[in-house]
Parts: sequence; C-alpha cells; structure tokens
Amino acid sequence: MIPYGRQEITQDDIDSVVAVLQSDFLTQGPQVPRFEQIVSQHVGAKHALAVNSATSALHIACLSLGLGEGDWLWTTPITFVASANCGLYCGARVDFVDINPKTYNLCSQVLEEKLEKAKQENRLPKILVAVHLCGQPCDMEAIYNLSQRFGFSIIEDASHAIGGKYKSEFIGSGCYSDITIFSFHPVKIVTTAEGGMALTNDDELASRMNLLRSHGVTRDQNLMTHEPDGPWYYQQVELGYNYRMTELQAALGITQMNRLDAFVARRHELAKRYDELLRNLPVITPWQHPDSYSGLHLYVIRLQLDAIKKTHRQVFESLREQGIGVNLHYIPVHTQPYYKEMGFEPDAYQQAMQYYREAISLPMFQGLEDQEQDDVVQALKTALEIGRDS
Repeated sequence: MIPYGRQEITQDDIDSVVAVLQSDFLTQGPQVPRFEQIVSQHVGAKHALAVNSATSALHIACLSLGLGEGDWLWTTPITFVASANCGLYCGARVDFVDINPKTYNLCSQVLEEKLEKAKQENRLPKILVAVHLCGQPCDMEAIYNLSQRFGFSIIEDASHAIGGKYKSEFIGSGCYSDITIFSFHPVKIVTTAEGGMALTNDDELASRMNLLRSHGVTRDQNLMTHEPDGPWYYQQVELGYNYRMTELQAALGITQMNRLDAFVARRHELAKRYDELLRNLPVITPWQHPDSYSGLHLYVIRLQLDAIKKTHRQVFESLREQGIGVNLHYIPVHTQPYYKEMGFEPDAYQQAMQYYREAISLPMFQGLEDQEQDDVVQALKTALEIGRDS
C-alpha cells in the first residue's frame, strides 16, 4: 500500500530523541524552547508556543482572544473538525463560509457578503479561522482588510502549511492574523509524532497562551495576585490545561526543521510531476495562486464525473483495491452528525458539497519515489478505465 502521507525519520531524528531519553529532562527542559525558537525564527514570528497538538493550539488561541459564550466563530466547511470544534470548546457558536471553487479555501467574496448580512443581524463573528487547505494560503490580505472593517480576530489554521509563503512572507509571520497554528502530526510536512504550535507577534496573547497550556499556573511574580510565600511558590491564575509538548517531541521537531525547505521543495517536484502525468486525464489538478507558495501537504484532484464511466466511490475503491492509499480531505464539517443536530443543512454550502462529491487526495509525501508516483497514476488510469498509453 502506498499511503497518502508518511513521515520521514532519519538516523539524526532517532539520535536526537535517544539523547533526550538519556538526559535529565523528558519534559519541561531545554528542547521545547529551542524548538520554539527555531520555528519562530524560520517564519519570522515574535513568539512560538509548542503544545501537544494543533487542536490544543487552536483551543488556547481562541481562549486567549476572549472567545466565549454568546460569541461566534466562523471557518470553512472543508477542514478537519478541530477547526470548528475549538469554538465549541469555548462555549461559542460556529458557522461556516463556503469555499472558493479554484483554491478550495474559504472564499473571501462569500465572506464579505456573509459579514454584511451578519452585521445587519448583529451576529458578526468574534474569530475567523482561515484554514490553508493542502498548504495553499487563503486570500489573507482580503480577509485581513475585512477584519478591520468588521472587527473580528483572525486565526490562521496553517496545519497544512509550514514552509509555505504568502506574498513572499513565510506563513506564520503573522502579517495578516493574530495567531497562526501549525500541526506536527506524522502525516504533516514536519512531525513531532503528535504536536502543534501557536505563533503570534502579540506579547499579551503569547503570555496568556503560555499560561493556558500549563494549567494556568505561573511562578512569574508579575502575574501573581499576591506576594509568594517562599521560593517554592506558584499560583494558578487562569483555568488552564495540560497541553505541554514533551522534550522527546521537541527534539524530533528540531531535527525535522533542519530539512523543512528540502521537504517542501521535493513536494513541489512531485506536484509538478503529477500535473504533467495527469494532464490528459478527466481530472482537475490543483490550481496554485501566483501570490502563494504552498506547503503542498496534500495533492487533491477532482474527478470530472460527467466525462468518466465510474462514480466517485467506485474510483476511490478501485484505487484502494490496487494498493493506493488515497483519502478524502475532508468530509464537510457541517454534514457531521454532531453538527447536523445543530441545524446545519447539507446543501447550505454548495461549493463545499460539490468539492466533496469529486475530491480525492493522492499520495503526497517527500519520500514518495518517482516509480511509486507512476504506479499511482497508472492505478488511477485503471480506475478510470483509461488505456495505459493515454
């Protein structure tokens, strides 16, 4: 089986983790701040806070921005459920903005129309989570300008996008948002096994997220409400969580970051090769905006169903049967049973639903060999009932 994604672990990665196992610190040692510094310097952000998952990072990002009961969080329906769930964790209500049919990201024009209507109804969002699907950034300049007009905060869910750029600036620099989130899950571009990170240029947001990731407990006298009893003293000043990253995870992340640029460059080579190999097939290949340099976490094709003899499901199952571990990113969040119970109608976001009926994620990871990629394309031709020489 050729998976849709796979981590790359080298001897350097292994040696780095083993060195931590042989050290004095398995958690709360020097590796986490070192990892944070490497990532923040790479992308050009002032603060980076490593946590145990991108979901945890989204949660504390929302809390630090003051999201709570009675507030609204908006995001795209084409994302993993965590991009929306983070709002529910805070007691807020969630709504969605339909996607752009070319980029598959949240559409800034649809967003503007929805904001105009929401302003009239007094239900503007407090936070917008802009998801950089597949690694391609959203139209962040337009979204930022709308945030200035309508008064909402922006979280970039860049779980797919580390190493990518928008308008020549690295994603994570915070030029157009309050907080950026990275994921380090094994299928992502850089892995720490499990893990995530929140980046910001705002000192106050960084301080609050730092508290929230570790029980709301501090030894910083500037944050305490009264004088400490002695050198052993700490205070809980927030209701926080145990979202810390371990030293082992950070050590793995450090060595992975050494290869980030090479990882993304190889993904671009593979994407260009896919584009050529799939040129004459009845599929739509990913379109890349000229203002962006995608991290290319995923390579999603859309089937031209009116030009083939198979259904979406038949093509997907045929690929799986041939040993190609395709996937579908993502099932629209608003169609999930938990969200349907909130009253969301399946066809409320038509572009998202059309995407869902056609999309398939082909294998895309830096270790994918050219021959394996050839095998993927041949399997797709077989699934589409197209001759070998087509």
